[in-house]
Parts: sequence; structure tokens; C-alpha cells
Amino acid sequence: MSVAGPPGPVMDRDEVDRALVRLDAEHEAIETSLLALQDHAGRRLLEGAKLTGTTHERWLAAEGQITLLWTYFDAYAGALNTARDVRERRRWPNRDDLLELTRLLRGRSVTVAGGSAAAAAPSITGPAKLTEQFTLEELVARMNDLYAHSLDTVVAADAVWSALPARIDLLAAELQRTRQLAHSVGVRPGEHPSGDDLEHITRELTTLREQVVSDPLAFWQPTRGSSAPGGGRPHTDRYDHAARALEDVRREIDAVLTVRQDAELRLGRLRDLLSRADRTLAEARSARGEVLAKIAASEVPAVSGPPTALQEQLAMAADYRRNAQWHRLSPLLESLEQKAEDELLRARESLTAVTAPLAVRAELRGRLDAYKAKVARHGLAEDRFLIERYDAARRMLWSAPCDLRVAEDAVLRYQRAAADALAPRVPQQGGPTDRRGEA
Repeated sequence: MSVAGPPGPVMDRDEVDRALVRLDAEHEAIETSLLALQDHAGRRLLEGAKLTGTTHERWLAAEGQITLLWTYFDAYAGALNTARDVRERRRWPNRDDLLELTRLLRGRSVTVAGGSAAAAAPSITGPAKLTEQFTLEELVARMNDLYAHSLDTVVAADAVWSALPARIDLLAAELQRTRQLAHSVGVRPGEHPSGDDLEHITRELTTLREQVVSDPLAFWQPTRGSSAPGGGRPHTDRYDHAARALEDVRREIDAVLTVRQDAELRLGRLRDLLSRADRTLAEARSARGEVLAKIAASEVPAVSGPPTALQEQLAMAADYRRNAQWHRLSPLLESLEQKAEDELLRARESLTAVTAPLAVRAELRGRLDAYKAKVARHGLAEDRFLIERYDAARRMLWSAPCDLRVAEDAVLRYQRAAADALAPRVPQQGGPTDRRGEA
């Protein structure tokens, strides 16, 4: 059986020494990394946790990889110690020493049992080898690859555990405070939509925390294109959705609290609005009777009574307040406030429509008296023709019932007569003109 020769040119003493220094440095770096991985908080948590799903599968693989890493590292350290022993035989190594060192440092001098490798990474191409042989450089590359995969699993799980459970716990504490506040204002499951929402959020946070603890890698989102171990971030969509839902419930409860604080004042304003509307409608009904008695040949609209539905709803709102049913009082008050404003506006419009004939009569009376005063200022107060026209218009305006159309015609006749009397006249030959014939 022939002995294999050295892999390539035989190394000289300087090359051997430089290689040993480099390999020693790599040995120290690998050992430091392995010890850090062994002591990593995420690895300890993974070892002690009851895992499920994706995390359970990946951790089984990672455990085998970490075991294989130590196997490879021990083999690497053994090969490096053998090479160091050969180098330390003599200060100036002979050719046989250099041949041996070249084989150890550059050849496939490291033999690893295949069982460990098969346990960590089962072969899909056929039966696993009983042993595998590596060069030191190949072994370092293999260890780096296994280390990166193992560290990625550990770092990702640790990142999710560090981020999500604490945030879920804080949100759960806020949820508990919100539930107590909601209960105090009558927001309860089955009675108010926000109470049902709180129950749903509670179940979601409980389920989410259990899943995060048992399967953290299901909530890990790797960064695309990143090959660094642990490149990514926790996937928080479900948590964010629950947080937004809780914020919506808090706003609803704040609105209910505002109703509780302002309920009496708002109920008082509602009572005042409806009372004013009732008084206005009563005034409109009274005015309608007056108009029908004093104004003839005029269409007067009917006046409806106060709406009993609003009074019933107002009584219901007061009952809600007495029984602290704030979640029911809030929408009812908003509806009643708008309806009460509309009712007062309707009552005022009804009063205006009913009293319109009286307003017309008052305007005609004022116009008649204004022309009479104007005529008096110009010294025509004793003009018999104007007095007759004024008296005719006044009788019509102050009689009951008053025919507004006829009265308006009489006022217009008096206005025209007054205007004619006040107009400057050009002296003409002949006798005076009799204005009575102008009618």
C-alpha cells in the first residue's frame, strides 16, 4: 500500500510557521465563537422551552449542528496539536518533517466520524459515510457554515422572545385596565360592541403569547438578500392589529366617560330646547286663533302639537342616566340633541307662518301713519279729501275681521292722494280743480 505524497509543493519552514500562526488564530476565534454560542441566552431558552411548529423543527436541526460543530472543532484542535508537535521536534525541521507538516496543514489530514455528520445533516444522495476527511481549511469552512446556520436560529428566536412577549404583556396590562374602566361605565360583553371587542382582544393576546413562546420562529421575518445570521425582524402584524383594536375601544370608552361627566348638563339643555319649542308652538296656536278672529280672507296654516316621541325619548335618556347605562345614553343623547334643535326650528317657522297676516297688517298700519305724519308736516293735516281717504283706510285696518287686500288698496289710495297733494303744481289759468272727481 503506497503512502500518498504531499498535496502540492513541500512547504518550507517559514511557510509552516506562518500557517501555524494563522491556524492558531482561527482556532482561538472559533473556540470563542463556540463558547459564546454555548452561553447565548437564546440557546439556553431554546433548550429549556417546550417548542412547537417551525421552531421545534429548526431547533432539532440546530442542536445536531452544534453537536457536530464541537466534534469538528475537537478534530481540528487535534490535527493542529499534531502539526504543532511535529514542528516542535527540532528547530530546523528536516525534509521528512516538512513533508509531514505539509500533509497535515494542506492535505486531507482530519478524519471525522460520519455518524455525527449524518445526525446533523442527513444525506439525500445515499447512505452516510462512516468517516469523512477534510483539510484544515475545508473543516474551517464547514464549521463556519454550521455556525452561521445555528446562530441564525438562536438569534432569531431570541430576538422574537426579547421583543414580543414583553410588548404583549404590557398591552395585556393596558387591556386589563381598559376592561375595568369599561365595566364601570356599563361597557360589557353582550351589551355593547366594545365589550365584545375587549373579549376578542383578550383571547387574541392570550393565544398570541402562547404561540410566540412556543414557536418564536413563526414570527420571524428574515431580511431579503441578507446572509448574516439573525438578519431580519420580529413579525408584529397580529400584535399591531390587537393594539389598534384596543386603541379604538379606548376612544369609545372615553366618549362614554365624557357622556357620564356631561350627561346632566346635556339633559338640561335638551329639556330647555324642548320647553322652548313647546312654548313657541303654544304661542303659534294662540296667534292662529287671533289671526282667524282679526284677519279675513286669509289662509292660516294649522299648528301641530308637541311631539310626544321626543318626550318619551328624553324620559328614556334620564332613565339611562339614573341606571348608569352610559353606553346607551351616548348615542341617544346625540340623536335627541339634533332632533330637539330641529323641533325648535320647526316651531319658530310655524309661528312665523301663522303670524304673517298680522305682520302684514302691522306693516300697512305703520305705512298709513307714516304718510299721515308726512302730510301733517307739510301743512295738509286739515285737507278734507286726505282726511276722508285716511279715515277709510284706518277703518279697514282697525276693524275686525280685517280684509287685508281691501285694506291694502285703501292704503295705496291714501298714498297716491297724499303724493298728489304734496307734488309741486304749476300755476294754471282757470278756477281750482276739484280733486274729489279724480277718484
